[in-house]
Amino acid sequence: MRRISTDEKFREMTETPIRPLIVRLAVPTVISNLISTIYNAADTFFIGLISTSASAAVGVAFSLQAIIQAIGFFFGQGSGTTVSKDLGKHDMRDAEIIASTGFFSSFFLSFLIAIPGLIFLEPFAIFLGSTETILPYAKDYMFYILLGSPFMCSSLVLNNQLRFQGYSFYSMIGLTVGGVLNIFLDPLFIFAFDMGIAGAALATALSQTVSFFILLYYALKMGNVRLRLRLFRPYLAILKEITVGGLPSLCRQSVMSVAMIVLNTAAKPFGDAAIAAMAIVNKVGNFTNSILLGVGQGFQPVCGYNYGARLYDRVREGFYFCVRSMVLFLIFLAVLEYIFAPEIIEFFRRGDPAVTEIGSLALRLRCFTLWFSSWIVISNMLLQTTGKVVRASILGFARQGIVLIPAVMILTPLIGLLGIQLAQPIADLVTIALSIPMTIGVLKAMK
Repeated sequence: MRRISTDEKFREMTETPIRPLIVRLAVPTVISNLISTIYNAADTFFIGLISTSASAAVGVAFSLQAIIQAIGFFFGQGSGTTVSKDLGKHDMRDAEIIASTGFFSSFFLSFLIAIPGLIFLEPFAIFLGSTETILPYAKDYMFYILLGSPFMCSSLVLNNQLRFQGYSFYSMIGLTVGGVLNIFLDPLFIFAFDMGIAGAALATALSQTVSFFILLYYALKMGNVRLRLRLFRPYLAILKEITVGGLPSLCRQSVMSVAMIVLNTAAKPFGDAAIAAMAIVNKVGNFTNSILLGVGQGFQPVCGYNYGARLYDRVREGFYFCVRSMVLFLIFLAVLEYIFAPEIIEFFRRGDPAVTEIGSLALRLRCFTLWFSSWIVISNMLLQTTGKVVRASILGFARQGIVLIPAVMILTPLIGLLGIQLAQPIADLVTIALSIPMTIGVLKAMK
């Protein structure tokens, strides 16, 4: 493998026709996202063979994983967006300082989450929504997730930085190896070693650690931007640059964690079956999001390079190409999910009619607004990459926070479990109404 020079990469990103360029960058990212989703689904599948309470524990721990992802995406997207624009301006020195600061900051900050989490594991699990029957499973699962959190978090930073430099193929290799490894380790640890749900968490932590070292190798050997500890500069001005690029991701991911806590708490009166069902529906939603995010992440480096080079027509063309493509795909996917909703839920938790009934209705209700996500997500990435931090942060908050959380809190006392099942479609409807005027103004300004 030959390292591509900075000038060669610049010409590739600013002169190659937009559509094939985005497709070439998006395909590896979609594959790596799908692999990540598949091994998360493998966790859900194998844990579902244990019990309904164990399945529900995965939903509780999802909030913790969302916190870890929030930190990783904050520093990864925050440093990555700035790196791509710096490379578009041929400013290599600043790009290396931003990349190094983003990477080492995430690694150090992860320990500040892991240590108190391990010390106060039981109250932390209760805070995230565990019932008495879910708590033992949640503690076992969260223990290993917290141990591996520095590597999980930092691998997200490396993945994003490689993508924003236009090296999505290398990020795909790192994530794919870890994902495939996790699929094989899950049944080995859960059943062969008789570790139960703790085995699934250990498999995830080990697989993410392997991904981290593979991504670190590619970042050091193949990327144009080098990571150096001596370039770690946690100064206010540099952290401000990272915040501008990463705040929307932080908002989006952190509010997802809060939303899951609210959902789990609201579902408690309806039993473990309700928590397990909504956890499965969210896992299915992650499959859809992995494809959509992959396309958007293929667009982001193209957007960053060309926005930095003031080639605004290419930015607009790429945006509309991604939105149109994903609208068609999501409509097709929504039809399939609506038809086969019971079979999808039963695949992850067989033998529990309550889980199937609750999950099937929630999944079918989401199908009506699924295609809205194409505009919402691609818009968020456009606003984030072009530095429209306020608009991007509002949009990141809206879907999971500004609308979803109040919808759950208001509707559940009024109409019971149906309020929880309706909350996400309502959030999608309101968010697209917010996102259209926000994005159109930016697109018009780039004419």
